[in-house]
Amino acid sequence: MRQTSQRRAAILQALTEHGNVQVNELVEQLGVSAVTIRSDLSALESQGLARRSHGGARLSRTPPPEQTIPQKDALNHEQKERIGACAARMVQAGDNIIIDSGTTTISLARHLHDAENVTVLTNGLNIAWELAQAPGVDLILTGGLLRKQSLSVQGSQAEACLQAYSFDKLFLGVDGFDLQFGVTTHHEAEASLNHKMVERAKKIIVLTDASKFGRVSLHRIVQLDRVDTVITDASISDEYREGLLAAGIELLIAD
Repeated sequence: MRQTSQRRAAILQALTEHGNVQVNELVEQLGVSAVTIRSDLSALESQGLARRSHGGARLSRTPPPEQTIPQKDALNHEQKERIGACAARMVQAGDNIIIDSGTTTISLARHLHDAENVTVLTNGLNIAWELAQAPGVDLILTGGLLRKQSLSVQGSQAEACLQAYSFDKLFLGVDGFDLQFGVTTHHEAEASLNHKMVERAKKIIVLTDASKFGRVSLHRIVQLDRVDTVITDASISDEYREGLLAAGIELLIAD
């Protein structure tokens, strides 16, 4: 699975750089069969990232590059703070919740300093540091490998940690949100951990500023039928406003 993911990421990188790829060139570069390459291109096409053509494929949709935590935090900062404040109002005394790593979800953590009798599990180091100062929050950190790019802990140890728990709510940050393909992120291990989080929570709440709508990153977390609520800002397009409501997803606009 990891080899497949790495190979498809390499193909996507080539598509992003050149705009198109040829099957015979990828066979030579990656050392796999033409059948395997065609399967990879079909998978990327199903994600809306590529469009098959005779002998190869061309780029269909450019995935956004991954940014560092400081870069992400500076983008749409005011919108993220309002989203975090709105999300905090959904947390009730006695709740057991998961807060995913990210710069939108840390805005939620900043608004939980006065929470009472709340248990939070997180894989985000920045979120854990923020909540360490909240007297009414019992904090659980996943184990695992630290990914410095996102300040998130992930891997098999982090996933195993989740198996012993059941949570009321998951507050999930994303890199991409597409009406057809679903909720996505840049990194395979992060997507895998996020999927496990979804399995352990009763209610799935996605926190995203409107710039993430229409974006597709390489790794899908879940399809939209697993999402209960989306909290976003007022710049959401009519297409996504109507699409979310048509899918039966609760939409909250943070203002």
